[in-house]
Amino acid sequence: MANALLPRDRFFLIAGPCVVENDELHLRIAERLARLAEQVPGGILFKASFDKANRSNPGAARGPGLDEGLASLARVRAESGLPVLTDVHLPDQCATVAEVVDVLQIPAFLCRQTDLLEAAGATGKPVNVKKGQWMHPEGMTGAVAKVRRMRSGGEVAVTERGTFFGYGDLVVDMRSFGRLREACDAAVVFDGTHSVQRPGQGVGGASGGAREFIPSLTLAAVAAGADGLFLETHPKPDTAPSDGPNMLPLDELDDLVLRSVDLWTRLRR
Repeated sequence: MANALLPRDRFFLIAGPCVVENDELHLRIAERLARLAEQVPGGILFKASFDKANRSNPGAARGPGLDEGLASLARVRAESGLPVLTDVHLPDQCATVAEVVDVLQIPAFLCRQTDLLEAAGATGKPVNVKKGQWMHPEGMTGAVAKVRRMRSGGEVAVTERGTFFGYGDLVVDMRSFGRLREACDAAVVFDGTHSVQRPGQGVGGASGGAREFIPSLTLAAVAAGADGLFLETHPKPDTAPSDGPNMLPLDELDDLVLRSVDLWTRLRR
């Protein structure tokens, strides 16, 4: 697994802004991530979404779209040397996206969409499937199988972000990491930033969040067995066009990641 992008034996990080914005911002974040990657055993992937197709409000910012977004991600990849990851929402996007990015990601709300999962798997690229907020860990077995049956082998990861119980917060069951690994036979990632999201509780019905809980939940997830982390980050989260209240400020990223790496290393000696 020495060249794996979603390894099960080396701690890794997926990080970047929620949505594609501009080159200056992307390269500022990517440069920080590239320096940090030297201290993360499994490396770091830069992530940003070219389209946020599941916004709560019809007028919410969605991103620049497929063509402009992929061009921006290609520039990040070329300038920073980091592998890149982005979401796909439709089956016919997968082949085009796979020509540019290193890893395809299936959003949580779409994790049971057979045509999308199969199209992502058919590209041959690694795929990260985010677990739906309504699903139990073993329920992801079918999602992973849909990706894998389109090719022999191939990397697949499953990302946990918590479960809704109807009162506006996600609740993370730390037993999920072991259960997901056993059920899916895949790397298990913890989404430390979306786990503190509060949909519909922000200004004007936008998503709110409680970013003060990101460090404690992240470290607990590493202790519970997560193989890697997903952390959205931004230099000024409060001015970000999407998911600002639940993003980690960029100047707090290094400390949390290094603490997580240290904990992961000590627990697996």
